[in-house]
Amino acid sequence: MAFSNEQTTPVAPMEGRAVIETALATLPFSPGVYRMLDAKGDALYVGKARSLKKRVYAYTQVHKLPDRLKRMVFETRHLEVITTASEAEALLLEANLIKRLRPRYNIVLRDDKSYPWLVITEDHPYPQITKHRGERRKGASYWGPFASVWAVNQTLTALQRVFLLRSCRDTVFDSRSRPCLLHQIRRCSAPCVERVSKEEYGELVREAVQFLSGETPSIQKRLAKEMEEAAERLEFERAAAIRDRIRGLTHVQGRDRINMENVGDADVVALHQAAGQACVQVFFFRGGRNNGNRPFFLSGMRADAEPAEVITAFLGQLYDDLPPPPLVLVSHELPEAALIAEALALRSDRKVEVHYPRRGDKRSAVEHAQTNAREALERKLAEGAAQGELLEGVAKVFDLPSTPERIEIYDNSHIQGTNAYGVMVVAGPSGFLKNAYRKFSIRGEGAGAPKGKRGKADATDRGPAPADASGVEPLAGEDVEVLAHDAAARAAPRTTGAPRGGGANAPRAGGAGAPRGGDDFAMMREVFERRFGRALKEDPERESGTWPDLVLIDGGIGQLSAARDILTEMGVHDVPLVAVAKGPDRDAGREWFHRTGMEPIQLPPRDPVLYYLQRLRDEAHRFAITTHRAGRSKSLIKSELDEIPGVGTAIKRALLNHFGSARGVRNAALEDLQNSPGIGPAVAKRIYEHFHPGTTGPLEAAKPRGRKAGPAKAAVAILAEPPEEGADPPEPPSPPLRAPDALGHEAEG
Repeated sequence: MAFSNEQTTPVAPMEGRAVIETALATLPFSPGVYRMLDAKGDALYVGKARSLKKRVYAYTQVHKLPDRLKRMVFETRHLEVITTASEAEALLLEANLIKRLRPRYNIVLRDDKSYPWLVITEDHPYPQITKHRGERRKGASYWGPFASVWAVNQTLTALQRVFLLRSCRDTVFDSRSRPCLLHQIRRCSAPCVERVSKEEYGELVREAVQFLSGETPSIQKRLAKEMEEAAERLEFERAAAIRDRIRGLTHVQGRDRINMENVGDADVVALHQAAGQACVQVFFFRGGRNNGNRPFFLSGMRADAEPAEVITAFLGQLYDDLPPPPLVLVSHELPEAALIAEALALRSDRKVEVHYPRRGDKRSAVEHAQTNAREALERKLAEGAAQGELLEGVAKVFDLPSTPERIEIYDNSHIQGTNAYGVMVVAGPSGFLKNAYRKFSIRGEGAGAPKGKRGKADATDRGPAPADASGVEPLAGEDVEVLAHDAAARAAPRTTGAPRGGGANAPRAGGAGAPRGGDDFAMMREVFERRFGRALKEDPERESGTWPDLVLIDGGIGQLSAARDILTEMGVHDVPLVAVAKGPDRDAGREWFHRTGMEPIQLPPRDPVLYYLQRLRDEAHRFAITTHRAGRSKSLIKSELDEIPGVGTAIKRALLNHFGSARGVRNAALEDLQNSPGIGPAVAKRIYEHFHPGTTGPLEAAKPRGRKAGPAKAAVAILAEPPEEGADPPEPPSPPLRAPDALGHEAEG
């Protein structure tokens, strides 16, 4: 949305109240948004106003302000304003800036994850139903949002059971010759092999859309009538199948604890405050069905903040990138409810009502959401108290000067030096801080790159980890590859006959040598060089809270020495480093903790601090493996078609749909390429010349498809040509390189 009459009024650097008083001379009486900035240009506070001049004037009356706002005014060095056409537009802009700038004195929504949706494609004769997260695309209808992946999976499974819609990709659909397992377990009607006609499948899609729109009763009545008619015609198998679909619909309806059929689309927003913290619980109802609920925790909130103020700030940020429903039910009466509704209507281009219910089903839904908010906040407060005790224990174990507020855990993951990544996981008093996670694509010698190509400290570190990059749960029960990450160089000192001592004299890995194919120590050195090089550049005074109070390294003495060396070279001497090495036989609970210049230590097997440190180490290990897997999968699925100039995503998709694979495209004749749907003559010629340079004559165009001449035939052809007089005979060509498979072996054929 474009905000009208947008202008910015910077103010010369001054201090506190003088900045505001100077700005007042030029501020208009129109609505808009104001930003207070500190000496570094970071946002302290973002606010909206019906009249900018009147609202900002209040900050000059310092004696009337609470202590918190007095500190804010004292820190202010710049003031900027943006005027808008209305107060509703100012409210939307304020929410957007708060979410983007995360000012220190604003109430800020911590959760910035995206939401999953259900998608029914519309650009295929047999539409596909699947889940989706991210940017919307054309040719599809979206249903949601859902509070979690679990909630969308539940609905997707129900739709497959009741309406038998396909969930496979178009490429899989086009290549099927017999029904898949989903058809055998009665979750798909197998349109890929024409077990259902296009008309019948279209009817199933229409019924699914009606179900998602909240028209379940009409679907049940129609299905009941079809079942009776099938039974009268003695089509008992069809009648039984329809009966199972009716049971599935009934089961889906009975699963919801809250009945909102008469409401349709609505969000229920409930707040609970305690101990200076707040939790907002949101239930998403679409089509009268519960699409799940999610708790949100707020930061930057005053202990005495009014509920209406908290909910108003929350709603603006919640719907900054989420389309609001027609009805928003709230747990507290809002003085600015009409203004919020007007702002949300501007965003959604339809009428939106913000309502505080006092009785009936709507009130019951709000009370249920409030109960969930209270329970979620109580759990968080209990976890926070336990977390504080654990952090105090960590400080005691490692002789830290104070309780750590930020712990960074580092790990590497690679297979024989390929697809090497380093990761940084962050934890603090509130648990894991996933928006602070970072991943580093190793590009130095440790990843097998040529010498002299080591990466320097820069701002290209990957992060933050996606709601959903790092939102993957731990890999319990999955097969995990044997990575160089677990090389024996990280093993602990031997417990029998091994000398004890820190530094370089401490014992090395028990029984195995250094990692093959990749220098784990060089990788750790590169990660620290990039991480702390950037920290020194962006925050040399350590005022932003992004410097660690403790660094844990998943590794042994070698990794510890590499990290300490690079920090010493950079002039960083006061960051405590601890390496966590696996114990004898790699048993959990027997870890050794190495520190520079000190003897390694072990903790008692049932020590809560040991369990906590294991959790930190395991989270870094999980994040490293999932990052490595994602990078490896990306490199494996990279297609030869990516290298053809002028061939974009749409053309690649059309080629793969028609020929089945990149190899099929490579072996295709020019005539076949020209006859492919969506491929013009010029593009077909460019593709053919890419795989067959200089051979686009009439003979080559008419060649049948098949394998290219192998290296032996090419060698015979070359040797058959007589060499020039006095020249050395030509050497036969080397065999073509094969792309390695997931295990590093060359592919056959």
